[in-house]
Amino acid sequence: MSNDQLTFLKSTKIDEDALLDDFPESDLSETDTLMDVVGVKLHSAGPVILFDCQDMYLDQGDEVVVETGWGLALGQVLVPARRRMVGEEQLPRVIRKATSNDRRQQNRNQDRQDAAFRLCKDRIERLGLPMKLIKVEYLHGGNKAIFYFSADGRIDFRELVRDLARRLHTRIEMRQIGVRDASRMLGGVGTCGCQLCCNLYLRQFQPVSIRMAKDQNLVLNPQKVSGICGRLLCCLTYEDQAYREAAKGLPRVGRRVKTPDGLGRIRDRDVLQGIVRVQLENEATTKDYQANEIALEHQRDSGPDVNEENNIENGDDPNGLNTLADP
Repeated sequence: MSNDQLTFLKSTKIDEDALLDDFPESDLSETDTLMDVVGVKLHSAGPVILFDCQDMYLDQGDEVVVETGWGLALGQVLVPARRRMVGEEQLPRVIRKATSNDRRQQNRNQDRQDAAFRLCKDRIERLGLPMKLIKVEYLHGGNKAIFYFSADGRIDFRELVRDLARRLHTRIEMRQIGVRDASRMLGGVGTCGCQLCCNLYLRQFQPVSIRMAKDQNLVLNPQKVSGICGRLLCCLTYEDQAYREAAKGLPRVGRRVKTPDGLGRIRDRDVLQGIVRVQLENEATTKDYQANEIALEHQRDSGPDVNEENNIENGDDPNGLNTLADP
């Protein structure tokens, strides 16, 4: 990645209101509480989590120490403090603003993480375990180390944990993650030449299917529609709804239609421009028509193909290809 690209990514302004859309304000009820909350990101590629800031004024970019389910953690404020109605659930708290001691502790943890990563990787190779170590993370207090790894199936790592605990003198936790989460942690550059969406701003993974690539007339080549994680590109979901809405006004490929030049069969279509490519009867070439220039053979007026709409909603594939879901 060039220096210009790094400068652009670092200077990209965060839309606070867009982040808050992930946390809709609770409806007024007797159990709701009005409190000051902030949105904090604990990892460079992690989601934004709401915390109770307890009347502390925190601005975007502030480093804070927060409580989590597994101990104290150091995070960065992305959504400044603001007052919101919160439901019955108890929000985790912001303990304090990060101090110089907290930053020194973070530096010590980073050195320990690097050493633990090298040790764990060496032990995995010695034990011959079929797993790939992704990242090592020490809790802010330094009393627990979390090892993130990926593997095709279940791994018996009990001997590895005993060895690590004996050498590192701390509590050990092993967490198996998927290939998408691994790519989010490691980062990288996508086929578009930009930083991976999951590592830059994508806060939640959405289901992706091969049908999205078909609807967008993309080449169904695994190398073209897959990311570096080996799964379908997350960006296929960005324009999927627009293509679905545009396709509702066009008959599907293979339907017989009436054109100003006679009867023909649809061979291709451009859903964004509303154009269909029709092969007329007794002709080898095709001709382009606007959607309002054609009509289904059994209908007098042109209009959306109702059967196609149903097929899309039910997940059926009119082209006879299987629809594969990518979680």
